[in-house]
Amino acid sequence: MAVPNDIAHWRAQVFSRLLLVVLVLGAITAIPSVLLAVSEGMWSIVVTDVGAIVWLTLIWRWHSLAYTVRVLNFLAIAFIVGIALLLKVGPVSQIYLMAIPVLAALLLGLRPALGTLALAGLVVMVLGFDANSKLQIEGIPNHAFLKAAIISINFMFMTAVLTLSCAVLLRHLGKSFEQLQERQNELSVLNAELRLTAVAVSRLNDMILIAEVDKPGDAAEATQHIIFVNEAFERRNGYRRHEVMGRSLRLLRGPETEEAVLAKISEAMAHNEPVRAELLNYTKTGEAYWVETDLVPFTDEAGVNTHWVAVERDITERKKSQDDIHQLAYYDVLTGLPNRRMLMDNLEKLLASSRRGGTYSAVMFIDLDRFKTINDARGHTIGDTVLRNAAERLSQLMRKADTVARIGGDEFVVLLGHLAHDLPVATHAALTVAEKVRLALSEELEVEGHIYNSTASIGVTMLPRTGKTAHDLLREADTAMYRAKASGRNGVAFFEAAMQADVERRLNIEHELGVALNSGVLQMYVQAQVDRNGRAIGGELLMRWPVENGDMVPPHIFIPVAEESGLIVALGTWALRQACYAVLRLQEAGHTLPLSVNVSPTQFRQANFVDLVARTLAETGAPAHLLVLEVTEGLLIDKMEETIARMHQLSAMGLRFSIDDFGTGYSSLAYLKKMPLYELKIDRSFIIDTPDDASSAALVQSILAMASHLGLRVVAEGVETLAQAEFLISNACACMQGYLYAKPMPLPALIQKLQNGELA
Repeated sequence: MAVPNDIAHWRAQVFSRLLLVVLVLGAITAIPSVLLAVSEGMWSIVVTDVGAIVWLTLIWRWHSLAYTVRVLNFLAIAFIVGIALLLKVGPVSQIYLMAIPVLAALLLGLRPALGTLALAGLVVMVLGFDANSKLQIEGIPNHAFLKAAIISINFMFMTAVLTLSCAVLLRHLGKSFEQLQERQNELSVLNAELRLTAVAVSRLNDMILIAEVDKPGDAAEATQHIIFVNEAFERRNGYRRHEVMGRSLRLLRGPETEEAVLAKISEAMAHNEPVRAELLNYTKTGEAYWVETDLVPFTDEAGVNTHWVAVERDITERKKSQDDIHQLAYYDVLTGLPNRRMLMDNLEKLLASSRRGGTYSAVMFIDLDRFKTINDARGHTIGDTVLRNAAERLSQLMRKADTVARIGGDEFVVLLGHLAHDLPVATHAALTVAEKVRLALSEELEVEGHIYNSTASIGVTMLPRTGKTAHDLLREADTAMYRAKASGRNGVAFFEAAMQADVERRLNIEHELGVALNSGVLQMYVQAQVDRNGRAIGGELLMRWPVENGDMVPPHIFIPVAEESGLIVALGTWALRQACYAVLRLQEAGHTLPLSVNVSPTQFRQANFVDLVARTLAETGAPAHLLVLEVTEGLLIDKMEETIARMHQLSAMGLRFSIDDFGTGYSSLAYLKKMPLYELKIDRSFIIDTPDDASSAALVQSILAMASHLGLRVVAEGVETLAQAEFLISNACACMQGYLYAKPMPLPALIQKLQNGELA
């Protein structure tokens, strides 16, 4: 089917209207012409006019006839009418014949037009030979050929001009129609794509905004107003489309939108450059959310920026996840303080800036005293509350530029930055802050109706110092903290070089002690316990550590290291087995003596300690009633009920218990009634001043009297003089131990003395 811009369709439309006009006008002109012809007896004209009208009517009504056939019939009518008029009326009728090629060009095209032009020219030339055609030319001899040639040439010239003009014009018009059709087809495709794109954009989950530039070509002065937003924008921001039309692209900015990001976007827009950024937007209700924005300029054919297209993706959840990951990576979950990782980053930066600025700063290592006691006694919930309170107090005391971090357990670290340019002044400032921290942390804390006290031991080191890294400084502050703790807790200690040497020495001792235990270097000595007659009635096993040069590492040196490092559990297990073997060897030698062996609180609190003792007794075959487990009063501070229950389990096996260093620790008489005790050991610090010091003598007498009433054996340690021994004997002390009677010695040496009767 033809389309409106098809040339054939256009010709058909022209022909249809032309046919109707010719029919109407022909009928109007034919009526007077026919009447006049009838009156004059010109019957040929009557026949011609009437025939032409009838023929035209048939063509007009016969729509099913092919277009070309109808046109040819129309031209034939015009041709016949033209010839008839030419013959009857004269040269003026040439206009009819002239119209035929023009109409052919208009209705059929160039080739049919040229054919009809030739035919019309031929007819004019032929009729020019006919004297009856009245084709006369004034001034030219009535020569038939010359007359016909001149008439036909003039007719052909003018007719050709008109015909060719129409044909060429219509040909160009046809080409224009074809180009227009192609453009319309392309435009239809583009419109379809545009509609699809518009639908797709409106349905995208990403938010789309299009803004028109108010002053195209002037990027510095240009402003943008919104001309389009999609449905995702409306859903996320709460604005309806009509509410944002004409408003600025800055519509969604708010108080927390970063100025640096906005400046970056403005800079890119000023240079008509695309830009990507993450920024905080605000909805109509004021809700803040994060978007990733791609802002792209749109230019016209001349390269002038006319629009900006913004594509925004909601990344609020991603930012939240990033913040959560960052929080987990750099902050302590319990207190919200920076963790060790962030602390070390900040310490590195502080060290670098202190060096550049020539200022002194400080690292403060804080450990809560006896926090484990609170945590174990009251549970982790109370312990966590204490830690959070400590974190809050520390944060309130510090400047914004300082760092307060929790690096694990009950340990906190504070970085005090840029205290002063002078080291003594900076040190005094650090000490002042440390004292404030100590006092703040020692204040009472009420939790669930209970009052808790948790003091702090604080170690401080100053920076920068040549060759010291961040890890070195943290280790130094830690070392100073342990010095404060060793000095009685609840104090402040500054790092000194001697402290580091002490730490390194302790690390060496820890390593070498482990090697000595595994290689069988350690030995167990025995110090005899005697009655008032000097006769051996028991002994205490004491651990000794010989070294290559023949010396001994004192127990007061390596036992604390073993306690701190955890080696004390392995040492205690070994000592217990050695005690079993010693009892058996004494029995084999004919001497049945009870032997005491020390058990550390750490070892005693091991969950498998009772099973370990039972297994050791079973494996060695040692009689349990000859083993005395010496424990300190400090064992009773934590979980007293659980401790006493475990002691009863061991007592049921036949083991006996002794309280070592009685009077120097817990010193509560209430527990004595609950514990299955066999003896008390009076600490040598009380014995050393007797009988000359009245206070010490009174204390010893009180302990002896109390033990007598409770039915407990008493062992007095550290007896070195005869006066001490006589005082103890006079006060009914049944057992004594000290250099006055025997030094600690290897078990074979003790057996030899017993065999020789020296302690019998």
